[in-house]
Amino acid sequence: MAEESPESSPRTCSHREFIRLFLESERELLRYVMVLVPNVADARDIVQEAAVALWEKIDQYDPEKPFAPWACRFALNEARMFLRQQARPHRLSEEAVALVEAQRLQMPAALDQRRDHLKDCLQTLPERQGAMVRAHYFDELTTEELSARFGKSVEAVYKALQRTRQALQQCIEQKMATEVGR
Repeated sequence: MAEESPESSPRTCSHREFIRLFLESERELLRYVMVLVPNVADARDIVQEAAVALWEKIDQYDPEKPFAPWACRFALNEARMFLRQQARPHRLSEEAVALVEAQRLQMPAALDQRRDHLKDCLQTLPERQGAMVRAHYFDELTTEELSARFGKSVEAVYKALQRTRQALQQCIEQKMATEVGR
């Protein structure tokens, strides 16, 4: 049996490189899982389980290909297992999960573009709105904690976040439409 030359053998990913790639993709994986499982604690557990599965299969990863889509497949499998184990009647059907996965595969460029527009739109928010969004979505403060921090009722916080999300969505859609019109 002939020995493979180093040039012909596939390059493998070191564990150090795996950790770097995983940490770079972790937020994307969490966002992806949260579409399927909106509870943050459950979604984090699923991402952790996906990390274990990824670690065990790291020798199958092709470093010439993007890591995040490969990792998302593992997260999808973990989310499916989680959803099957749930006895809750409101869980997503396998068809809905498959549809979300198909959309994710078709839209990476559009999602990246929307994410870039979101960053721009976040910069246009008034200071107080921006602070509330950062505290809620980036620092993961609850509405009760936001209520105390901003001196508003919980209901007012919900309304403010809802209005801000709508404004951000409109801003993103306007930027997308402007690009299409070019």
